[in-house]
Amino acid sequence: MADTFRPTGKSLTSRLRYSVPNSVTGLSLLFGLASIVTTQFGELEFAAWLIVWCGLLDTMDGVAARVLNATSSFGAEFDSMADVISFGVAPAVLVLNAGVQIGGIEYDTGQFWVLLLASGMFALAGAMRLARFNIATDKPPTGWFSGVPITACGGGVLASLVLVLIHYQDIASAMPLHLYLPMLLFVLSILMLSRIWFPKATIRDSKLINAFQIVNIALIFYCGVTRTFPEYLLGIAIVLTVGGIISGRIARQRRESTR
Repeated sequence: MADTFRPTGKSLTSRLRYSVPNSVTGLSLLFGLASIVTTQFGELEFAAWLIVWCGLLDTMDGVAARVLNATSSFGAEFDSMADVISFGVAPAVLVLNAGVQIGGIEYDTGQFWVLLLASGMFALAGAMRLARFNIATDKPPTGWFSGVPITACGGGVLASLVLVLIHYQDIASAMPLHLYLPMLLFVLSILMLSRIWFPKATIRDSKLINAFQIVNIALIFYCGVTRTFPEYLLGIAIVLTVGGIISGRIARQRRESTR
């Protein structure tokens, strides 16, 4: 009877192959949890870098799944679960605490409750977007997302923004963050839930676009690993977000005009 339940070499190899991307996804989830805990201890800079590292791991698990041909329904669902924590809840908690520690927002004030509401809406919108992504049947063409992905909003914009605010606290203290932070969270929430076409980081027909993607991914990994140049991370996050929305609008108009 024992031999009946013993995995064959092929099944064991298959399990190991699928465990690679799933392990990377699991590490991303743990980093997101660590960011939340670290934020609550007041270490906002390290907490923000942890979210950036979640973004790097999110890229790595996707590459590993494709290279190893280890994509699965479980992996897709697990990835979404990890993304909710790493790019939804963790950035929301980070921005809330940044508003208090950097923006000078006091507890039990109207400003705090507005920021708390905006943070909750961001996390909720991110979770709803991921749920819609997994079950949607009217998806845009290959190479495009429907709505701005949570990784770009939480891992790209919010984490790098907090890092820049920490590095330039003199400038940050002079800004009305009690207005800017909630507004940013509300806007990002709307973008995630929208039907805007947003480009995926994938191979394109244009060699120039492919080179641009490769160079920027390499630079983002360098900044993340060395924990340097958060200004670049914020700048490229804004450029890619705005540029992605514009290119998605153009691509959708062209598609509709050809019908």
